[in-house]
Amino acid sequence: MIALFGLAGSGKGTQGKALAEIFGWKWLSVGEAIRQTGEYKEIIDGGNLIPDEDVIKLMNRQIEKAEDEGFDVILDGYPRSVAQAEYIATHMADKIDGAIVLEVPKEELFERLALRGRDDDKEREAIERRFEIFESNIQPILGLFSEAGIRVERVDGVGKIEEVTERLVKVVEELNPEATEQKDDVNGGEIERSYGE
Repeated sequence: MIALFGLAGSGKGTQGKALAEIFGWKWLSVGEAIRQTGEYKEIIDGGNLIPDEDVIKLMNRQIEKAEDEGFDVILDGYPRSVAQAEYIATHMADKIDGAIVLEVPKEELFERLALRGRDDDKEREAIERRFEIFESNIQPILGLFSEAGIRVERVDGVGKIEEVTERLVKVVEELNPEATEQKDDVNGGEIERSYGE
């Protein structure tokens, strides 16, 4: 299992899907899972986070379902808070091969989000609030991961989508040596090539 992190617009959704397809894994986006419930639109539109207990329960269900189906997992944007990271460090550290932070300058992120055109991307103030929350949480999250023995890598998210994917594939294969064998067993398909989350 790989945890993939990045600010909104960093391309982690697109890249997470690409990695899942390349390795034959399951892509699990916390943002997508939350949006699909339809219960938290007002909180999301305000640039705020869903209660930790709700997110942990929701993602546990998603992870267990993927594992029951025989899939390894790319976690997209989970954990999002220190409490969620503490839960993972305590209960799931042995399942996590590593964490990857996708790094993109903020001005490029604003441009990407403007092109994406999702409802929760329209207000710059809400976007900046999301950035602030991410930045205040990411260092303690990564610190908890490191303390739990989970390796953390940073990858440059600037460039053509395919170039970023190639960088990520190399890191995933370093974090999980079995991934190379899994990749070789997967038949290639069409991968969505637009910047997502």
